[in-house]
Amino acid sequence: MERITSTNNQKIKEWRKLHTAKGRKQAGLYMIEGEHLYIEAFNHHVKMEATIVTDRFLEKNSHIEATVIVSESVMQSLSQTETAPGIIAILPIEQPILPSQLSGKYILLDAVQDPGNAGTIVRTADAAGFDGVIFGTGSVDAFNDKVIRSMQGSQFHVPIYRMDLASLINSFKEAGTPVYGTALDERAKRHKEIPLTESVAIIMGNEGNGVSKTVLAQTDANVYIPIIGKAESLNVAVAASILMYHFVN
Repeated sequence: MERITSTNNQKIKEWRKLHTAKGRKQAGLYMIEGEHLYIEAFNHHVKMEATIVTDRFLEKNSHIEATVIVSESVMQSLSQTETAPGIIAILPIEQPILPSQLSGKYILLDAVQDPGNAGTIVRTADAAGFDGVIFGTGSVDAFNDKVIRSMQGSQFHVPIYRMDLASLINSFKEAGTPVYGTALDERAKRHKEIPLTESVAIIMGNEGNGVSKTVLAQTDANVYIPIIGKAESLNVAVAASILMYHFVN
């Protein structure tokens, strides 16, 4: 077991790069923090590139198969949280392949940029039993630190893909899967008017601009959630949750 006490250690420098999209892409790795996410990864038999702990954490959790012990200051330098956890793990970024037959329930993100929103949508898709979440062009990196914290381990339960949505929609249609955009236009129907089907693809749009016109032009229909009160709009993660549970009821 390796011991590291310097924040200038080369491995520590390389791991800190995983806090950037460029660093994650180059290494093909990402970081999870805290015991809960470690346990989720362990229970799903994820191959860990490194398991990094402090002495204090290891004393209380001797069953953990740590590969590196670091000082408290090194752990703090790796962490993105105000109070550093006792354990961090470095994991490979998995790139699942979409099924050739696109049946099932999917949520598609068209330039959803807020990490908290994206992570919450993945977590809700997991809870609602959806078959996958597809991050489209312009969406936040699914392995961004804040997205990871917001997902709370759901990335181990539901496949996450990154693809161009415009080129993907026809594949859903060819499989007989209806594709619904979220927009208030002449083709829009109230969400409860949409028939429930075994397969569905729901597209959620950018927080400020909504679903792009290019994508909306390809949908089978568009849906909206009526607002009864005086709020101008719903948060995209809240709207996604309502729609996902509509299609599983």
